[in-house]
Amino acid sequence: MKLPKTPSQRLDGRRAFIAGASRGIGLGCAVALAEQGAHIVCGARGLAELEDAVAAVNKAGYSAEAVQLDVADTEAVKAIFSEQAPFDVLVNSAGIARHAMALETDMDDYQAVMDVNVRGAFVLSTEAARGMIDAGKPGSIIHLSSQMGHVGGVERAVYCGSKHAVEGMVKAMAIEWATHGVRINTICPTFVRTPLAEVTMKDPEKMAWIESKIKLGRVGEIEDIMGAVAYLAGDASAMVTGTSLLIDGGWTAG
Repeated sequence: MKLPKTPSQRLDGRRAFIAGASRGIGLGCAVALAEQGAHIVCGARGLAELEDAVAAVNKAGYSAEAVQLDVADTEAVKAIFSEQAPFDVLVNSAGIARHAMALETDMDDYQAVMDVNVRGAFVLSTEAARGMIDAGKPGSIIHLSSQMGHVGGVERAVYCGSKHAVEGMVKAMAIEWATHGVRINTICPTFVRTPLAEVTMKDPEKMAWIESKIKLGRVGEIEDIMGAVAYLAGDASAMVTGTSLLIDGGWTAG
């Protein structure tokens, strides 16, 4: 009897672009792909912090380079993808949140969130997919969305709206690009312990709300995301497109 063989998650010989890679979840995603053998191109707005992160990745024995990028700058995104060879993997971890009650939301904050979380995600997706399709190569596009793309939350009307938009966009793109072998999915974490989330987690009232929702009884860690991004980037997920991988500790289960 010939036994089936588990597909490899190795990414040797492949190139991956990671947006928002200077710290937190984005950096974790970059390291996860580098560990699997990919050459990673890391983008972020803050060049100094990004270069420090890339230097650490290279010092660890992996292959990485840095490019300064604001994903809300459509022309800059297009320029980078036109200058670079087509990528095999795109991971978009760039995102912002400006929480407020819906009736108190400033429209400049609304626009800033939509420019990064929705328009930025759209342009990154289309430019990465265009390169893959024109080169006649399959690829994997992964967006770091949120559990808030599947539920609602107090003071999160704008943020939830942006993430629900990404979830719908990904489903439509998956249908359009499937015949080219280009897959697109989202990873939807719960609250993850990062420098950005520390402000929320230091608030006892908000932390009590978070812990009451997460059935596994703890917030996420960056390492909880790394295996998921490696899985979606590689051949082990070859039949997965247009869907969400919820890493929420049971938040959305009910």
